[in-house]
Amino acid sequence: MLARVTDNTSIYDLVKKDFLREVTVKIGLERIDMQEGITVEALLDSGVTRLVMSSEFARKQRFRLKKLDRPMYVRNMDGLLNKEGPIEHTVEVNIYYQGHRERTEIDVIGRQKWKVILEILWLACHNPEIDWRT
Repeated sequence: MLARVTDNTSIYDLVKKDFLREVTVKIGLERIDMQEGITVEALLDSGVTRLVMSSEFARKQRFRLKKLDRPMYVRNMDGLLNKEGPIEHTVEVNIYYQGHRERTEIDVIGRQKWKVILEILWLACHNPEIDWRT
């Protein structure tokens, strides 16, 4: 997409208008206890330091919640504590992506827009190809 550039147009305006998008990948998730899988659109977020799953999604898909020994408090990018409260549960899953299977735990956090958010280390390890133009 081309943007019209005028003397008053900043690079920030161009990025904000045309290029800032939520980048996602399709992954497979398998519940360990039932060996049942689903495909989900996961958000790639280079600012997140852990794998995260929506509590609503986890319950709806009947993932087995594992209670943490103690709650893990989460801070947002602005430094404030997350309004959804601490992480109190994880789920154990197999993640499938481009022929690779990885067994891992995902933190479960209160209501959020995305079902699953993939962390920076996952991005570094799997290095997904991203088409920034579509």
